[in-house]
Amino acid sequence: MDFNSHIQTENQQIFLPILEEKRIELFIKREDLIHPYISGNKFRKLKYNLDEAIKLKKKSLLTFGGAFSNHIVATAVAGEIAGLKTFAIIRGEELGLNLAKTLEENATLRRAHESGMKFHFVSRELYRQKTSFGFIEKMKNKWGDFYLIPEGGTNIFGVQGCEEILSVEDKKMNFICCAVGTGGTIAGLINGSKRNQKLIGFPALKGNFLSEEIKKYTINNKKWRLQKDYTFGGYAKHTDELIRFINDFNKQTGVLLDPVYTGKMMFGVLDLIKKDYFEENTKILAIHTGGIQGIDGVNQKLKDKSKELILV
Repeated sequence: MDFNSHIQTENQQIFLPILEEKRIELFIKREDLIHPYISGNKFRKLKYNLDEAIKLKKKSLLTFGGAFSNHIVATAVAGEIAGLKTFAIIRGEELGLNLAKTLEENATLRRAHESGMKFHFVSRELYRQKTSFGFIEKMKNKWGDFYLIPEGGTNIFGVQGCEEILSVEDKKMNFICCAVGTGGTIAGLINGSKRNQKLIGFPALKGNFLSEEIKKYTINNKKWRLQKDYTFGGYAKHTDELIRFINDFNKQTGVLLDPVYTGKMMFGVLDLIKKDYFEENTKILAIHTGGIQGIDGVNQKLKDKSKELILV
């Protein structure tokens, strides 16, 4: 995989009765098709970070994430392709008590481990201090010098990569919609969009810190807003209704969504359409940011509770 190549992904038009009834055109930008593991915004965020790491002659990468993080897998696989060692600080010290068992039960960490990533498991309390100077110094003593990629890949290089998501043909779109985790993707989209376009972000987690995080990387703060009504309880949380929606959407359109990010976003977009949030003849582009690899982990939890699984 060539991280320096300029990748352009296709827009798939979605046909559903509600769209016909409300006279709305909806398209999904299939960023999920870039790569099975380094997909969507993960490719975009890593592209210039890898470039910078190589420029600085770093031999390894260090990043952070939860047990089912798409970013962790993407960094591990990207590092392997680029010939860089990878290290990760993982939230949840209990996961490190029996690594063999954790890897057996967790497809995300297993895939990252297969790509050579080394883990350091910490408590949730210590994880909150992960960016402090003292903590980073300890990790340098443990693993040597490394290039630091923030949680979710959001920094100036991550945002720069996300500015390349929109292509020339996308200028005809009135609204750009995307899921929001750490804020880097929507920041790049805001910077890369045309003056007349509006952006709606659908946070996958609760919290009021996101707006300030996005403002750090953007200039035009009047053209975007966050829709906070579709978190489904918080980060990595979901309901029976969301799982049913993901399965129905896949059956009707052939597009598989994930329950952490894109499922919540698409549920929100269609709910806003039903509520007449958009005017007739509006063209909406929803960004599919990938994350499909995380479905295995979610299905394992659903299976344990004898709940409906996400059909893949």
